[in-house]
Amino acid sequence: MKKILMIAAAAVFATCNSGNDNAKVESMKSGTDSSVQQNVTYPYDILYSSKYEIGDVQQSKMILDLWKDWDNGNLANSKNSFADSVEMHFADGNMMHSVRDSIIAAGQSYRNMYTSVVSKVFSIAPLKSVDKNENWVCVWGMETDTDKKGKVDSFYLQETWRFNKAGKADLLYQFRAEAMPPKK
Repeated sequence: MKKILMIAAAAVFATCNSGNDNAKVESMKSGTDSSVQQNVTYPYDILYSSKYEIGDVQQSKMILDLWKDWDNGNLANSKNSFADSVEMHFADGNMMHSVRDSIIAAGQSYRNMYTSVVSKVFSIAPLKSVDKNENWVCVWGMETDTDKKGKVDSFYLQETWRFNKAGKADLLYQFRAEAMPPKK
């Protein structure tokens, strides 16, 4: 269902994860006061938004719980993470726009094609679009699938998830790149 539940539109880079809470706070600080907006002229028109702040970390946890349910092969556990209507744009160019139960059923059917799914998360970032008043989570990771014939496939994923006003995922954009095989 990662294929059915994945997106990424924003490149999210390394975040620190240490047992020290101070390290977590320090990793979010930049060299300047992040509350001050700088006037920047970009070489392109920004079509959606360029004004973001750190969003709700609980929404990041919700997406990682969804990834874990995908890995474990039980999407029913994540049913309440989705809005009543969900739109998903997948890395292979396919798109789904349906009700939550249909999304879960289709995702579970797809996930059942694999005997094993193992994910690694490189980075996750909850974001709030200030000017649009929308919450997003961007996640970057790697998935390794084993199908029922024993074929193993690994790929990198970037997903961008949007949340509605009730805090439920209602939109997904997913991007995928094949993982390079290990050098021999």
